[in-house]
Amino acid sequence: MALRIGVNALYLIPGGVGGTEIYLRNLLQALAELDQENRYVVFACRETDASLCPSRSNFRYVREPVPARLRPARLIWEQTVLPLRAAFHRLDVLLNAGFTAPVLAPCPSVTVFHDLQHKRHPEYFRRFDLPFWRLFLWLAAHRSRLILADSDATRADFLHYYRVNAARVRVVPLGVDPAFFRLAHGRAPGRDPSLILCVSTLHPHKNLDRLLAAFARIRRSHPRVRLVIAGLRGFHARRLEQRIEALGLRTSVELTGWIPRRRLYELYRAASAFVYPSEFEGFGLPVLEALAAGLPTACSNIEPLASLAADAALLFDPHSEEAIAAALARLLEDENLRAILSRRGPERAAQFPWRRTAELTLAALEEAAGTAG
Repeated sequence: MALRIGVNALYLIPGGVGGTEIYLRNLLQALAELDQENRYVVFACRETDASLCPSRSNFRYVREPVPARLRPARLIWEQTVLPLRAAFHRLDVLLNAGFTAPVLAPCPSVTVFHDLQHKRHPEYFRRFDLPFWRLFLWLAAHRSRLILADSDATRADFLHYYRVNAARVRVVPLGVDPAFFRLAHGRAPGRDPSLILCVSTLHPHKNLDRLLAAFARIRRSHPRVRLVIAGLRGFHARRLEQRIEALGLRTSVELTGWIPRRRLYELYRAASAFVYPSEFEGFGLPVLEALAAGLPTACSNIEPLASLAADAALLFDPHSEEAIAAALARLLEDENLRAILSRRGPERAAQFPWRRTAELTLAALEEAAGTAG
């Protein structure tokens, strides 16, 4: 018997939530290709148009009049109106794709926790935001029938902080867009390593201050090299701009802000190396995309990045400016290493298709609805 599956996408602000937008768009497309039997109702906020919803007969787009940019309004709507919408559509199960879930939902909930940053690094949150994060994520953690975590590291964090039945928490890794593999096929071997790419939101835990300091060191011996940091302008953006000025890097470092997907592909195609110095991650999707694109990659030696990249990337201590600089130097100077990493990257990334993400997600939804097996 076909299920009626709701998708709570009220959190989604196009171009405003980083990797969780990439996750949801790709997941929905993969579900549409995988599942023609069950019926889906995608609830979106005022800022999100119908392009979020796959153009399939079993998918329905419902645009709610609440603005996601006004987080208190969105959370109140999610807790009060969304349960009524779920009842009206006679949903069997509700997928909450962005951390929070309606407590009074008339059907079982499956909620995705992409990371536990609010617990691991509360210092990175604004003081007036943190109490709301703690309350609503605690409610979602305890009221959802199943929890989906992006990685083993996120699952371990979740169980450490919430003390729920471990059987309720499943690991569902993210996938990689096939377009990145096409970039790898078109990449010319032995290209001049003059452009280093970092794809990251400009938040403190991304460790971009140390990256800039390490890059300044590298520029002394490689004056032609450039660094492009592509990603949302988080609340650390102004400090990074000041750091760039102080280090004399204004002509060699670019902060693009949010850019359309097509422009991002162009950057991956133009780059000769990729670096990701983050101190904390729930999964590390930009690293996976860089591997798929055949970019020689260096990233932090932390979980889940180390397990994600395996032997396909150069790992470094993210707390050491010297270690980051040394990794950049190797990417720039060691042609043999670049060739090895370029070959291994797509091989490793191929183990993370979005279809597998969709399969595991659908299995969890069916189990929560009581129809698995």
